Amino acid sequence: MFRDQLGSAHNTGVSQPTVDRRQFVKTAGVAGAVLATEGTTWGCAAAAPSTDETLPGPDPAERDLALYALDEAQSAGAKYADARVSRHWTESISAREDRITGVSKSESYGIGVRALVSGSWGFAATRELTREAVARAAREAVAIARANDQVAPAETTLAPLAPVPDGRWVTPHDTDPFDVPIEQKADLLFRANAAALGVQGIRFVSSSVGSNKESRLVATTDGSPIQQTFMRVNPRMNITAVATAGDFASRGSVADPAGRGWEYVVGLDLAGNAPRWAEEALMKLRAPSVDAGTWDLVLHPSNLWLTIHESIGHPTELDRALGYEANYAGTSFLAPPDQVLNRFQVGRELMTFMGNRTEPGGCATVGWDDEGVAATAWPIIENGIFVNYQTTREQAAWIADQTGVDDSLGCAYGQYWSSMPFQRMPNVSLMPGTEDLSDEDVIAATDHGILVEGRGSYSIDQQRYNFQFAGQVFWEIRNGRKFQMLRDVAYVARTPEFWNSMAVIGGPGTYYLGGSSGDAKGQPVQSNAVSHGCPIALFRDVDIINTA
Repeated sequence: MFRDQLGSAHNTGVSQPTVDRRQFVKTAGVAGAVLATEGTTWGCAAAAPSTDETLPGPDPAERDLALYALDEAQSAGAKYADARVSRHWTESISAREDRITGVSKSESYGIGVRALVSGSWGFAATRELTREAVARAAREAVAIARANDQVAPAETTLAPLAPVPDGRWVTPHDTDPFDVPIEQKADLLFRANAAALGVQGIRFVSSSVGSNKESRLVATTDGSPIQQTFMRVNPRMNITAVATAGDFASRGSVADPAGRGWEYVVGLDLAGNAPRWAEEALMKLRAPSVDAGTWDLVLHPSNLWLTIHESIGHPTELDRALGYEANYAGTSFLAPPDQVLNRFQVGRELMTFMGNRTEPGGCATVGWDDEGVAATAWPIIENGIFVNYQTTREQAAWIADQTGVDDSLGCAYGQYWSSMPFQRMPNVSLMPGTEDLSDEDVIAATDHGILVEGRGSYSIDQQRYNFQFAGQVFWEIRNGRKFQMLRDVAYVARTPEFWNSMAVIGGPGTYYLGGSSGDAKGQPVQSNAVSHGCPIALFRDVDIINTA
């Protein structure tokens, strides 16, 4: 049902040619994902970024300041440096029933400089965009790097990178969300709320939409001035039904953020779909509580994407696997690299996960990363076997002997101009099956199961190994058909056992792109937005608990 709201077009198959992994990454960067058939719009297939002179180039004054920062850093002793001039705009509007509960707008503007001295990094930033202030920031970044190297000398090898003399990229969109009047956004929320309140038994409705836009200029001493404009929109709605006895049930997580323009929000038709979501809230209110035990589990992609994020996306971050995030974000069961790469069977052969910065509509989709690496796509898990992590230019050499990949996979990102870039999660997506199986086909493959839709609460341990996930809507399946709604459902598993229990995977027609607008990592903490695409999937013999 979600795929119809998004209006996505899909192809009907996936080919999996045998290619050398080093060649795979290079090919994916040029022509999109090798694992996707030509012309697909699902998954990570996309053209490589190229210089398009019709797109806006860098502001001349900003470009001069960024290049000046690089000159100052090199003069002070940096063997490599990069600079980011970025301007961020954020806007949000929220409503409850027929009242606006909040409107906020913000803007942030500045430059950050990162420098490499010997093998150590330093970083400094300033919101004062004068030549004097930029020079001070560049020299400070070098001084910090030199001090770090004296305290803890390191060796750093940056992956090779071809310069991009004039890189330009803009998030594909029809309507800039910041061109839409706030009154028009409020009207959309009011109409959606009213449609939900029109269903008898609905007492409370809240809705909101957030918009983000950023102009980011990245310049490196490798000779890559790159101007990009990123856009994201994040619509939300929560509908609550209340019984006369005081019990209540809510239907939320009806939409996910996307790297698109305002047309994405309009296409969701919140007002048109609100009565159906309201009816689901009422059905949850009357639904029987689940019997704990072992069930087959059909996960709609609106639920499955979060499980992918937590159990596949995070443990395949290389810095996490090597222990660099242990103090805050945790570690990974996929470690050490030399013992798990090309050996560890995360799931069955029907399972292939692609990491990418290219997926249309993805929140982590870019033209180039913060080190000037062109957006690409690569296999993380190939036919069930773990084959690669997420890497930056610094990290690529750490595992090149195991992966056969010398190049960075383009995962460097800093949240703001004041944030030092480091490895952040790209879009990580589960490829659909080669058979064009529908939602109904997958549901028909089980006699005693539960269908879960929508994102719910979850918990997972620091190694991303043991987890528990809930959802929004739960349907009991009997004899291959939806029988009745249930409530108080959560599934519990260990990551490898869970993915090895996947028995049936939906076709391209069931593919849906979910995601999160905020994913925290690092100290000081940074947040990034990321998307995960997947089809519907069936898992056998999963432990279900009753959360009541």
